[in-house]
Amino acid sequence: MKRIYNFSAGPAVLPEDVLREAADEMLDYQGCGMSVMEMSHRSKEFESIIGEAEQDLRDLLSIPDNYKVLFLQGGAHLQFAMLPLNLMKNGVADYIITGHWAKRAFTEAKKYLKANAVASSEDKTFSYIPDCSDLPISEDADYVYICENNTIYGTKFHTLPNTKGKTLVADVSSCFLSEPMDVSKYGVIYSGAQKNIGPAGVVVVIIREDLIPDEVAPTVPTMLQFKTHADNKSLFNTPPAYGIYICGKVFKWLKKQGGLEAMQKRNEQKAAILYNYLDSSRLFHGTVEKASRSLMNVPFVTGDADLDAKFIKEATAAGFANLKGHRSVGGMRASIYNAMPVEGVQALVDFMKKFEAENS
Repeated sequence: MKRIYNFSAGPAVLPEDVLREAADEMLDYQGCGMSVMEMSHRSKEFESIIGEAEQDLRDLLSIPDNYKVLFLQGGAHLQFAMLPLNLMKNGVADYIITGHWAKRAFTEAKKYLKANAVASSEDKTFSYIPDCSDLPISEDADYVYICENNTIYGTKFHTLPNTKGKTLVADVSSCFLSEPMDVSKYGVIYSGAQKNIGPAGVVVVIIREDLIPDEVAPTVPTMLQFKTHADNKSLFNTPPAYGIYICGKVFKWLKKQGGLEAMQKRNEQKAAILYNYLDSSRLFHGTVEKASRSLMNVPFVTGDADLDAKFIKEATAAGFANLKGHRSVGGMRASIYNAMPVEGVQALVDFMKKFEAENS
């Protein structure tokens, strides 16, 4: 069996070791006679699975004891609503708009509170991260919101914004576990699993305990209250059990790779291979300002839509899948998450060189 190189932004490539382990355990998980897919979420076996997953994640990120780890459903989109519904005290929040998903979060938040856009990079098609060293942060802001890595546009906050003492909330879906991070600098971190840690259907939320309100507005549904899930250790209702199981295996895989410091070095190596070629190519060029480049998502174009389409078609036929850019921006995008091997990125660059030679 020959596996292709999958450059999808999500659902995305998973480590082969994880997939093989899951395949071996598909019919019988560690001698219990059933698949994790069939297992009660109240069983001792699943309690062990979710407990180990949480502990491994805590180990990887050195998560402080005063933060809760929640395995929820609904993806990032549900967090767009859960965050304002749970965090608002003064009914004000500041948003930094650096792409499609930050803009969606901002639009959703406006349904529940006064949301202010305190910075934006939309003026240059979200091709950079704005200077966030001295923003007009609202004195009564309940939190400041960022999308730390912008999957569609390929930008990344390399320096966190100065929130002037206000709680920082971050969507880290497409950069989660790609490098070390200081959890204590955030009030809430959340990540959809389908980009860098597992299959679609799970969202990991890391939230400081003092931000989990004992009471929210009576109209807030029970399932949309962080306290519901924190009090029940993510088992208030049937969780996305199989997805959590795969996430747990990815956490163990990351530990075996040497942890997040080792992953950062590998990711920097992969990104350098691709960016160095883009910077020297006469045909292809990147679309992001160098200081704002993401290690995970690399958009690029030829400048000719027909040539872009030809490249995507030929690349797909050659075994490089899902290189088409997001429908809102076009062009190409290579998502090179943790599980993408260095060999995959080098093979892509070799193919791009060949294509350039044939089409210049």
